[in-house]
Amino acid sequence: MPGVHVLLPPSEGKRAGGSGPPLRLDALPFPDLTAVRERIVDALALVSADPEAARPVLRVPPTVLDEVAANTAVRTAPTLAALDRYDGVLYRALSAPALSPAERARADGRLLIASALFGVVAADSEVPAYRLSAGATLPGVGGIAAAWRPWVAGALAALPGLLVDLRSAAYAGFGSPPGTVTVRMVRQGPGGLVTAIGHDNKAAKGALARLLATTRARVEDAADLVRLLRRAGWTANHTGDVIEVHA
Repeated sequence: MPGVHVLLPPSEGKRAGGSGPPLRLDALPFPDLTAVRERIVDALALVSADPEAARPVLRVPPTVLDEVAANTAVRTAPTLAALDRYDGVLYRALSAPALSPAERARADGRLLIASALFGVVAADSEVPAYRLSAGATLPGVGGIAAAWRPWVAGALAALPGLLVDLRSAAYAGFGSPPGTVTVRMVRQGPGGLVTAIGHDNKAAKGALARLLATTRARVEDAADLVRLLRRAGWTANHTGDVIEVHA
């Protein structure tokens, strides 16, 4: 049945550990991405065998060498549902642990998360901890965004209903199918000038994602989305395939 899917960025911060079984790439959604996932997982493990040498490749600070080392165990490490694994500002604002069982079921069915390692996963996809960003370039793979670009839009095109894109620019570079609605968080400044918000962008998107993940309202097109946002107290304006939301 058509409805809404919400595409989120990942976060650099991830919760460690987990109680789920080891990663099964063939169990993740969007099976057309499996071959690319295999290549990137293997390349990441190989480069991460020497965490210090991997730092400039992965573009990470020296404070996260333990996270880089964990890349070598991606296939065998315990897993968590993706919505519980990611732990950045957006996810804290979304506050998955506070969802009721019914809200969590709706969130699991609607939320998708972009991933440098996996392309796109669902909220309930079981994934391990890892360290890889969209800006990295892996030996044998090349740039991460370029590796995903030929595949992600086609995979997402099979989804029914409305696709709402809340990804950051780096992950939006993976591609999206025609008809995707991009949400831009903005603020009106002096003289009425509307600009993208900076510091509060992730928290605002987390609050918006929580609304879309849990609402019982019908959201099947951009007009439905604008009505939902306005009823929730947001100022939202729709132009083409972009919705500007004032935060």
